[in-house]
Amino acid sequence: MLPLHHQNKLRERYRQMNPDWSPSGEVFEQTVSNYVGNDNQILDIGCGRGGLSEKLVYQGKQVHGLDIDWNSMISHRDSLIQLCAGHCNFLPIKSSTYQIVISSWLLEHLPDPLTCFREVKRVLEPGGHFIFLTPNKSHPIVMANTLSRLIPRLQSILVERLYQRMGADTFPAYYLANTQTTLRTLAEQSGLQLIDIRAINDPTYTAFNEIMFKTSIILDKFIPKMWGIHLVGVIKRPYHLQN
Repeated sequence: MLPLHHQNKLRERYRQMNPDWSPSGEVFEQTVSNYVGNDNQILDIGCGRGGLSEKLVYQGKQVHGLDIDWNSMISHRDSLIQLCAGHCNFLPIKSSTYQIVISSWLLEHLPDPLTCFREVKRVLEPGGHFIFLTPNKSHPIVMANTLSRLIPRLQSILVERLYQRMGADTFPAYYLANTQTTLRTLAEQSGLQLIDIRAINDPTYTAFNEIMFKTSIILDKFIPKMWGIHLVGVIKRPYHLQN
């Protein structure tokens, strides 16, 4: 099938063909870097076992990580990050605490994204930013993946076989905050403002062999730009008060 390490090799090949292209993880990392200052307090919601927050803490940033999954918390790879178990709908954090909130691969798992967005607004300082990476529901592959809600075990099987990850590391996906229109609406309803969003294409997800890799590259050219498989966005808490 398609282990993640093999997919990353294909991404490097695709980058060589398209030097201006970067995978969504790098776009997310660069976007966060553009907004993070030297003294910013950063909260990583859904931090899991690690990720970008690991890099940030070794750059001297003040990073706190929060996750609902206890197994992920106790096996987090970085002991320098201050961890907290909790749910994003009920953040155990004082209001206006953080200048930056980040999340990667979280929004697709929210059954009630509006409550989460309102909590993000509460813990952000005025002028603070929420930066996220999530699948784009407009992409055909993600549309197909929504069927996993009907067959919960299917998602675990696919992740185990395609990415060689344990089923325990997969969680129900709802895709209720995974289009540009929905994200803009959720931000507005939460008193926030979507100020930037990018769709990132990536033709490696169906590249199970060389023929499929080349076919995926060709088909990817016909997919509208804003249907890219991943979304990287920035939401701001305005300085003026909103309900």
